[in-house]
Amino acid sequence: MAEARVAGGGCCPPMDLFRSEAMQLVQLIIPIESAHYTVSYIGDLGLLQFKDLNADKSPFQRTYAAQIKKFGEMSRKLRFFKEQMEKAGVTPLTKPMKQAEIDVDDLEVKLGELEAELVEMNTNNEKLQHSYNELVEYKLVLNKAGEFFSSAFSRATAQQKEIESQQTGEESLDTPLLEDKEISIESSKQVKLGFITGLVLKEKSMLFERIIFRATRGNVYTRQAAVEELVIDPVSGEKVEKNVFVVFYSGEKAKTKILKICEAFGANRYSFTEDFGKQVQMISEVSGRLSELKTTIDAGIASKESYSATNNLVKLMKVREEKSIYHTMNMLSLDVTKKCLVAEGWSPVFATNLIQDALQRAAFDSNSQVGTILQVLHTSESPPTYFRTNKFTSAFQDIVDAYGVAKYQEANPGCKLGDITEMTFGGRYVILMMAFFSIYTGLIYNEFFSVPFKLFAPSAYACRDLSCRDATTYGLIKVRPTYPFGVDPVWHGSRSELPFLNSLKMKLSILIGVAQMNLGIILSYFNATYFKNSLNIWFQFIPQMIFLNSLFGYLSLLIILKWCTGSQADLYHVMIYMFLSPTDELGENQLFPRQKTVQLVLLLSALVSVPWMLLPKPFLLKKQHQARQGESYMPLQSTEDSLQLEANHDSHGHEEFEFSEVFVHQMIHTIEFVLGAVSNTASYLRLWALSLAHSELSSVFYEKVLLLAWGYNNIIILLVGAIVFIFATVGVLLVMETLSAFLHALRLHWVEFQNKFYEGDGYKFYPFSFASLNDEYD
Repeated sequence: MAEARVAGGGCCPPMDLFRSEAMQLVQLIIPIESAHYTVSYIGDLGLLQFKDLNADKSPFQRTYAAQIKKFGEMSRKLRFFKEQMEKAGVTPLTKPMKQAEIDVDDLEVKLGELEAELVEMNTNNEKLQHSYNELVEYKLVLNKAGEFFSSAFSRATAQQKEIESQQTGEESLDTPLLEDKEISIESSKQVKLGFITGLVLKEKSMLFERIIFRATRGNVYTRQAAVEELVIDPVSGEKVEKNVFVVFYSGEKAKTKILKICEAFGANRYSFTEDFGKQVQMISEVSGRLSELKTTIDAGIASKESYSATNNLVKLMKVREEKSIYHTMNMLSLDVTKKCLVAEGWSPVFATNLIQDALQRAAFDSNSQVGTILQVLHTSESPPTYFRTNKFTSAFQDIVDAYGVAKYQEANPGCKLGDITEMTFGGRYVILMMAFFSIYTGLIYNEFFSVPFKLFAPSAYACRDLSCRDATTYGLIKVRPTYPFGVDPVWHGSRSELPFLNSLKMKLSILIGVAQMNLGIILSYFNATYFKNSLNIWFQFIPQMIFLNSLFGYLSLLIILKWCTGSQADLYHVMIYMFLSPTDELGENQLFPRQKTVQLVLLLSALVSVPWMLLPKPFLLKKQHQARQGESYMPLQSTEDSLQLEANHDSHGHEEFEFSEVFVHQMIHTIEFVLGAVSNTASYLRLWALSLAHSELSSVFYEKVLLLAWGYNNIIILLVGAIVFIFATVGVLLVMETLSAFLHALRLHWVEFQNKFYEGDGYKFYPFSFASLNDEYD
């Protein structure tokens, strides 16, 4: 959410810790002549969310539909210029220019002229580029086919000379009798071969040659040569690999078949002559035309660069802002006199003076004789929710909003942390906080990559006698004061490490869960107090606190007492038989005097709290509904005009009260809380499972990879082991385990914590703001 900034200084009043900003519904009566300036200055301020007072009208029936269409067309043209510049590889000019210096009417005329010129230029450029690509291919055909004919002519000349030398030599007895007849064939009986030249895609060249051979029953001769460089195809405009081909044929039928096959394969055909003199002349002409076309195309690109000045980002944003201004003005109601516009919208209470200053500036700049009138309206409609965030808190607020937007001024789980130094990306702060807490957890367990460290003091335990050499297998005794911070490092690697840490982590998970669920219920008390809802205090907060703490708060107390007293009591037995046999004696499981009596009182309190939550609230809500008389909203100053406006306004009245629906809803809520108290507490045991899995994985990677490789005393094995250890640590512990921990923590916040107090049925505050408009298009 955009942070409201005040020109020339800091932001408005300090943020509340939990609540959203106080909102108010305001009404603006704007003279027609200053409407544009007023909406524009409010957009610069970005602290007013307009309501659509013309919701019953279609977009084409609204007052400023023509202006929106005009600016939409201008925006399309500017986007067209930008796309053309990017396509041509031209960097748009971004010279500084104030939006106030831009004349919208002149810009509209200029954009129309430039678009027509640019469209014509693109058409001509496409034709020139097509001709240029064809000439490039033609030149390749002339060169490659010329090489074919030149080599063939050289071989034919050599063969002719060899035949003539044989004819002029002495005839021997071995000379065939019919040789003279075979050599002296009449010229009228010689076969005249035709040929077709062109280019075909290299990937289709073999199939092309094979199909021609089969279609003509082998009565053709085909030669191909690969083109070394990529060729731009004149039809598709893409760079492709091609082969130059020459197909010799005899007869018109064969020619027709070859032409159809060339057309099917997309082969481009080009004329060619056998005369070497004409070949040289044609190559020279093609080279000259290529040079001329290249010069013309370069001149067209240079002229496109001159148009880049029109593609100024400031102008594009100016057009978008003008379109958004008229779109907002279409949401305003036109007065019957057609001399003023009536606007309604939500704004933070702290922004009242800022909005009034903007209205005064708009009236002054528009030379309006009458200023805009602002008045605050009372309403029963729920206001939008607005939290001012910075780059640090926005990531946490987005996580909360993913569950549901807070109801207006409902206690917000993503509480504000104040103005913290802003960094580059919001998402990294979540990872940063996770890193801090993981370091703290490592200090609690006094280990690093499952390696124990005595950071704060020597261990409180030592071997029983001097002959003890292996502290991990022999019993230890306490010789010093208790380790001052966290878990004593001596537990790591001992025989009882796993049972001890499992018990510790499981109990810590329960304590954390019960504490957080109690915090959620306490926040529901603050919600009820803030909204002056005494029913939720007496028939929701109090019985929920009694039920949760009678069972799991009592369990947490037993855990702490067991730690403090060193008792061997079985807490599973205590909790199970608290329900099954509440009157039985506890025996060795007793942790404090009169524990049985306390358990009976707590059990009865938990049982009483269930109907306490279920029954009274629906009947009291029904009684309140019958006695309640409310109106939608009315102006602070009850003038005749404002009262008339209020009467015509479409307000959100109270819905019909259905006792059955309310009772069923309360019953579902009660059952959900009672069952959820058990399941939610058990759900917090996932913290124990995650900690155990992370610790064991770290231990396995350290002992079975790094230490195992170290034991071979081989530099190659040690290097491989270190690389495997690093990749396993980063990939599994730092990536997968971090993601897993984040998702589990997110689940605990969304389900176990927030469902105690957070309804999340509000809607966000989306003010009309040019800043958010820029962010949207960026």
